[in-house]
Amino acid sequence: MAQIVGILNLTEDSFSDGGQFLDPGRAIEHGERLLDDGADWLDVGAESSNPAGQRVSATEELGRLTPIVRHFEARGARVSVDTYKPAVMGAVIDLGAGMINDVTGLGQPGAAELLARHPAVTVVVMHARNAGPRAEWAPRSHLDLIPEIRAYFDRRVRELTSRGIGRERLLLDPGMGYFLGGNPEPSLWTLKHLRELASLGLPLYVSTSRKSFIGSVVGGAPMERGAGTLATELWALHHGASYVRTHDVRQLAQAWAMWRAVDTAG
Repeated sequence: MAQIVGILNLTEDSFSDGGQFLDPGRAIEHGERLLDDGADWLDVGAESSNPAGQRVSATEELGRLTPIVRHFEARGARVSVDTYKPAVMGAVIDLGAGMINDVTGLGQPGAAELLARHPAVTVVVMHARNAGPRAEWAPRSHLDLIPEIRAYFDRRVRELTSRGIGRERLLLDPGMGYFLGGNPEPSLWTLKHLRELASLGLPLYVSTSRKSFIGSVVGGAPMERGAGTLATELWALHHGASYVRTHDVRQLAQAWAMWRAVDTAG
């Protein structure tokens, strides 16, 4: 059964909703709404990965995350934390986070070793064409992209399993938007060929919500890309995604329920 991951950004500068949920009270209120709307997980992040994103220290990141993770863990919600810093990973796992979503694919020193010591925690391993924790605006070719993503996942899964992280704990995120290229073609091509990545045999985790490549097709600011986002999310679910990370949980939950009702009718 596919799962919906609701986005909760505790940032000043996320491209879509930066600054809206820095106040812990507002963040908790929004997270509760996402759960009520049908989110299976909350993915909480306190540092933006967009190309112009500000650097946030581990201390500040944890200051933003701690009350939110603590609240939702206490009420029994499933919490994912979007971070690439091992110090932050360790602290939020101690607070009860059940998933780590790392845009560097556990690429920072000590990250894999830390996660190996926590066998109950699920790990999202994201592919990106940039080397660090920030996406890049540079346009890229899409022609050899699917073999590139497959090769990355083949290599990274072998590396992580050899370091004590069980294969069954891994979710594969092909990356989207600026993580693949500043032009729309790489993201569109990856979605079109998503089944080729699903054939790797591990759950796919897809996050297209409000991204720039959607704007390049439908126009509008990030908050005006709801219909385009929903189209990409339904496409992803129908083509092998097991997890979809979204800002608009209610719309996706209702649309996917309707899709499945039609698909299974009779």
